[in-house]
Amino acid sequence: MAIKIIEIKARCSDPDRIRGILRSRDARFVGEDHQIDTYYRVDQGRLKLRRGRIENSLIYYERPDDEGPKRSDAKLFRITADSGLKTVLDAALDEWVVVDKRREIYFIDNVKFHIDRVEGLGTFVEIEAIDEADVFDEAELREQCEKYLSLFDISPEDLVDRSYSDLLTD
Repeated sequence: MAIKIIEIKARCSDPDRIRGILRSRDARFVGEDHQIDTYYRVDQGRLKLRRGRIENSLIYYERPDDEGPKRSDAKLFRITADSGLKTVLDAALDEWVVVDKRREIYFIDNVKFHIDRVEGLGTFVEIEAIDEADVFDEAELREQCEKYLSLFDISPEDLVDRSYSDLLTD
């Protein structure tokens, strides 16, 4: 499944405030997931295997390391938690880094929100305007991200331009 995503990641010093804003907007709380993302070395883009209680998938994506809203083109293959895919990937590819996080997942329409506590890095908020059915153009998705960036009052110095995998390997 090909997915178009515009996303923002920022450090978050007050996750309770973000939760309160999401509740006030009637965000749908999906749950808290303990996710282990195993990144593999590939020639371009990123390949990660996500294993959790709620979300399990193999994800390939390409995304620039820019601050603020950035486009990510992703290919996602949903799997079951016990699929055995990790064994196959470990045999075929070199593991690069493992990201261990607790992720709270919320939705408002097509916009997904994460409050992440990442082992070794701290707490973050992510905003993802997602288009799985080619309904939105890129400008509309960017507008959605900017709206929540403003609503959450995220300062420019809190924006993070790289993935957790990069932050852990620096």
